[in-house]
Amino acid sequence: QVQLVESGGGLVQAGGSLRLSCAASGRTFSSYAMGWFRQAPGKVREFVATIRWSSGLTYYADSVKGRFTISRDNAKNTVYLQMNSLKPEDTAVYLCTTALHAGRYDYWGQGTQVTVSS
Repeated sequence: QVQLVESGGGLVQAGGSLRLSCAASGRTFSSYAMGWFRQAPGKVREFVATIRWSSGLTYYADSVKGRFTISRDNAKNTVYLQMNSLKPEDTAVYLCTTALHAGRYDYWGQGTQVTVSS
């Protein structure tokens, strides 16, 4: 079993920044990739960003490209999401996830709320 705990959410004005963290723990952690999704009220969960654990290769949704940066600290089993130039439409619960192998995400965190005011 793998546990994921997110932190760093909050309320920020449009144009501001936040950094989310997701710490993984549990049985010996070995991940293919970790990522962030988000879900706004009444909307489907959408992909935000992902990072390959070994290579550091990153992928982003078009809506956040150039504003968000995903990174990882292998020694701490932690992934980060630096969010800059935030917009009201970025308001959502942000969820951390991990894929033990390519093809699917196996574990999810509880989520952290990000609210961007206009």
